[in-house]
Amino acid sequence: MPELGLEDSFSNRLVRWQLDHGRHDLPWQNTRDPYRVWLSEIMLQQTQVATVKEYFARFLTRFPDVMALAQASLDEVLGLWSGLGYYSRARNMHRCAQQVMQSHAGVFPGNAEQLQTLPGIGPSTAAAVASLCFGERVAILDGNVKRVLTRYLGYEQDLALAANERLLLNEATRLLPESDLFTRMPRYTQAIMDLGATVCTPRNPQCGVCPMQAQCRARALACPEKFPVKTRKLKRTAQTIWMLWAVADDGALWLGQRPTPGVWAGLYCFALFDDRASLQAVLPPALQCSLQDDSVVKHVLTHKDLYLHPVRVTLPRCSQPKVDGVWFEPTQWPQLGLPAPIRKLLTS
Repeated sequence: MPELGLEDSFSNRLVRWQLDHGRHDLPWQNTRDPYRVWLSEIMLQQTQVATVKEYFARFLTRFPDVMALAQASLDEVLGLWSGLGYYSRARNMHRCAQQVMQSHAGVFPGNAEQLQTLPGIGPSTAAAVASLCFGERVAILDGNVKRVLTRYLGYEQDLALAANERLLLNEATRLLPESDLFTRMPRYTQAIMDLGATVCTPRNPQCGVCPMQAQCRARALACPEKFPVKTRKLKRTAQTIWMLWAVADDGALWLGQRPTPGVWAGLYCFALFDDRASLQAVLPPALQCSLQDDSVVKHVLTHKDLYLHPVRVTLPRCSQPKVDGVWFEPTQWPQLGLPAPIRKLLTS
């Protein structure tokens, strides 16, 4: 493993690099407020920074603190989250805020171990909050950090195995600052995240400007893109879904709340069917000839492609499809938590 002297340690180099070359203008930086840091960490899971900025600002405007979030309805939270994807994050976030209020008097626990007892907070998120806000000597291990560390160390073990990821966590901990933690841990944690996001990228890493280039094993081997090693691949699947886009003659929209668990759990959605015949069966026979098929929409989830077949129909307000749902006025449904492809169809 690469070794450096005390004054030129891995953590020292990263901190110095971050001061001059890291990111300093993100809206969740330059704060030790655990609510804001936690909110950003949840939003940033599987989501690009550019996308999160807008949602982060909107959430803080409506929910400026954990109390406001805890007191909100889940429907309102999902409504603001709509389009950000991975909706279990929003449900867990709402539950977490309520538990912070109920069990911790509205104050986030001050260490990673206790933070992990809250809904939706795993080891890396807990470590991020604990290190950035409280200066705890604990290592984060998100995707960017794994890439930086495995390249620097030349760590060739398969991270598909939990035991190998635990060994990498041990190495990550070894490289952490060892003194002045309250000041240095937030700087170091931000530095290693910034390096992975802006320099040590998955493809075409900018090794020539990396502060660790001289000690990086992956660069010495001329194969940085080989790291990290993770062999297990989740097989992608595909699913065809028929959607009933029912509108009343006065403009109201028929929507039902999706069950939990399942696709788009807890969100309001068109009625979904496995085939067109099942969709037709919930409508009066007299309306069968008035159905209008829209273009198929492909919606990509993490491990599944959805092929959505919207079918439009206009109904008298006094009539209802024989499927769970209610009529929502044109002023009501925009405020609901809607799946991204449904909102896009409705607003395009």
